Amino acid sequence: MGMHTKVLISGLPCSQVSFGEGNIVCRCNATYCDTVDPLEPLAMGSFAQYTSTRDGKRLYKTVGSISQSPTGIVIRVDKNTTFQRLFGFGGAFTDAAAINIANLSTTAANHVIDSYYGPMGIEYSVGRVPIGSCDFSTHPYSYDDTDGDFNLTKFQLAEEDITLKIPLIQRAISVSKRNISFFGSPWTAPAWMKTNNNLTGKGSIKGEAGNAYHKTWALHFVKFLDAYLQYNISFWGLTAQNEPTDGNIDHFPFQATGWTPEQQRDFISKDLGPALHANGYTDLKLMMLDDQRLLLTYWADTILADPGASKYISGVAVHWYMDAISPTFELDYIHKKYSDHFIFGTEACYDTVLHPVNLGNWKHAEGYAHDIMQDLEHWVTGWTDWNLALNLEGGPNWVHNYVDSPVIVNAEQDEFYKQPMFYAMGHFSKFLPSGSIRIGNIAQGQVPEGIKILTFQTPSGYIVTIILNV
Repeated sequence: MGMHTKVLISGLPCSQVSFGEGNIVCRCNATYCDTVDPLEPLAMGSFAQYTSTRDGKRLYKTVGSISQSPTGIVIRVDKNTTFQRLFGFGGAFTDAAAINIANLSTTAANHVIDSYYGPMGIEYSVGRVPIGSCDFSTHPYSYDDTDGDFNLTKFQLAEEDITLKIPLIQRAISVSKRNISFFGSPWTAPAWMKTNNNLTGKGSIKGEAGNAYHKTWALHFVKFLDAYLQYNISFWGLTAQNEPTDGNIDHFPFQATGWTPEQQRDFISKDLGPALHANGYTDLKLMMLDDQRLLLTYWADTILADPGASKYISGVAVHWYMDAISPTFELDYIHKKYSDHFIFGTEACYDTVLHPVNLGNWKHAEGYAHDIMQDLEHWVTGWTDWNLALNLEGGPNWVHNYVDSPVIVNAEQDEFYKQPMFYAMGHFSKFLPSGSIRIGNIAQGQVPEGIKILTFQTPSGYIVTIILNV
């Protein structure tokens, strides 16, 4: 491509462990953990290249100079053509993630958060926080089990928040050089507020929007934000409900609260939006849906077309689980019709039933990178992985809904493994901080099939081109 490169190594290299041909992880423990070579200031006409490959390169840095007479495929950057501005990339501070990290020695545990949020790591700038319990808890719980406590006088955070999640979040804040955008998502309201009087299964908030139960559930969000603020943790955003369609399914196995788009529209319009604004959370980014891309158009046309709800909503949150059968048209439709609302990816993971944890699986890295590239190409403003860390089983998860994670903890050996997925996330999170803008590019020459190319400009002026070959 008309470029001359040389290797420049100042970070610590991957301590490779193989789990079969091409299945390589990087092992970290109390005494050693790989780091990412920093992006030092570049001279005019020079570039830095970071490469990850199936055979073991992990964010491997080379630097070089751009040729004045390039040959082969040439990528021309068009800074005058701009698309969406990004919020960033990150993962979720679930109970399970916090438990696994706490099961490591202090030094090894610090390496996990440093690897994700520190300047020598992949520098996540987003963090999702479950409001209350979810399936990746050791048991179902809520913050107020007192029936009829409509003023939530008995509201209190759980032990999991105080002893596990909050210290972990505070650690991330302390090591990050970037501002971290935290957003909260609820799985279930307290059982007494729900039609089935249960934290799990098919059930929704009792009655209709505007009644005492809906007002109390809206107040619950405010109480959560207030409680975390006592620990100096402020939130950038909220989703109105994690996967609102789950709670409409008979015998749904874990925590859920069911909503139709009409119910969510009315709840936001009459209860949640006014409660947030009345309590000073006017700048909070409230997101609707928080579910599969397939639902986008109907939900958006129901909720965002209503001025009463739309005025409180900043964005539309999507999960990745059905993207293989979901057309990107849905994303383009939302951007075109509701351009004053952003689209944000809020959850993704591999959930293979028979082998949930697949150590070193390179296809998982490719799958993550492909989905992120596709989303970014169609107006999505960021992408959030699910659990920051899981154990060798893919848990803990109280309903045995085990899944994979970019970081797998082997507490017995006091070590953890950075999967290829971790580095796939890093190619985006490290080099595309909040405020980066997607810009145009034109590839000249025959680009092989299967190669995707996107270009961005960062707030500091760097041009970042990401090339994916799958």
